[in-house]
Formats: sequence, C-alpha cells, structure tokens
Amino acid sequence: MDARGVLDILDLTLLDHEASYADLEMLCERANEHRPAAVCVFSEHVELVRGLLDEGISVAAVAGGFPVGWNDASSIQESVETAVRHGADEIDCVLEPRDSDDFPGERDLALLKAMRDASAGRRLKVIIETPLLGEHDIRAVTRMVLASGADFVKSCTGMRGACSDEDARLLSFEVKRHSVTMGEERGVKLSGGIRTMEDVERLVGIVDSNEAGIHGRSRLRIGASSLLDDILG
Repeated sequence: MDARGVLDILDLTLLDHEASYADLEMLCERANEHRPAAVCVFSEHVELVRGLLDEGISVAAVAGGFPVGWNDASSIQESVETAVRHGADEIDCVLEPRDSDDFPGERDLALLKAMRDASAGRRLKVIIETPLLGEHDIRAVTRMVLASGADFVKSCTGMRGACSDEDARLLSFEVKRHSVTMGEERGVKLSGGIRTMEDVERLVGIVDSNEAGIHGRSRLRIGASSLLDDILG
C-alpha cells in the first residue's frame, strides 16, 4: 500500500480537550494539504474544525466518553446529538466493556441503540476496547455492534492498550461473517499504537487475507495521530 492509499483511509486524530485554536488550525492545514478520509476530534472542537476543513474531508466526533465510555444511554444520546448539530459527519463512540457474566447484554444493546439513533444517519464507529477483552467477548461484542446497525467496529482508543494483529484478524473475520450471513457490508477501523507504514501494511494485510472486500474509506479506516509524520518521511 502506497502513501496515498493509506491517506485515503486515515482518520487523522487529535484528541486533546486542551487543544488550542493554533493546534486545531495546524491539524486542519495538514488535512487540507494531504486529504485524509477524516479528521477525528472531540465533540467540542467539531464546529471549529468543520469551518477550517476543505470540502470532502469528513469530521469525526468522539462523543459519549473517552477513553472510558459512559454507561447512561440518555447521556450518550445527548452527547452524540450535540456533535451532529455542530456538524459532525461521523461519530466514534466507546462501548465500555463490563466485567460481568452478562456482558454483552441488554444494557449494552440499549447503549448501542442510543448511539445509532442519535447519530441520525451519520457514519457510526463503535469502539470496543479489544485490549480489555478475550476472544470470546471480542466476537460477541462485535456481533452485537454490527447487528445494532453500526457502520464500523473499531478496535480501541489506544489509551488502554494497542491494536494487535489478532484484533485485526478477529474484527475482519466477524465483519466478513456479518456480510455473508446478513448481506450487509460493514467496516473495520483499526486504531491504537499504529504509528508507521509498516504497522499499517501488516494490519491491512491481515484484514485483506480475511476479506479482500474490506477496503476503501467506506469499509476500512486507520485511526492515528502520528502516522502522517511517518507517511511523509
């Protein structure tokens, strides 16, 4: 995969509640120059970033708690709705893992429903925090996320562990399974500790070996804050 191919699926990320106007302006200047798939910021920065970005670059808002996801459906819904009102094209939202025998269960499905309803047709990426989960739970949560109508299942925030090769394998397999069984094409977003082109090539290769149809910005994203520096050399 060449540099342009990676940029086409990159969510260029700046998640800092204390980010200054200058920080956000620089982020958008780089995005306008190199044209990633999206710029990913906290909800409170969406309106500013939307005004600084050129057309064709999506704004992805992180809403509903980060890196620890909220567990109240009404609060999540309000947060996502606010991000949408401020101009978010996409929503990234954490489904917080629970150390319980009933995870994932009805309460988690209620949170997913709130995310989907509030995102109002915007692209929804649900973060499942794979570093905190075993294989069984990763598969179960991914199936629930996809069944709830989310557009993407996303590996992790990167704040509580990195995306592993096994995470990429499991998520892409479950997205393929959903496509085969339900006839619905969904996406995979890999994030957490992805810093170099070598990281991207390895992880994308794993996804491709599972399902060659998971490609392009509508089905595959890479979330990273420092990857652009490595791409540009």
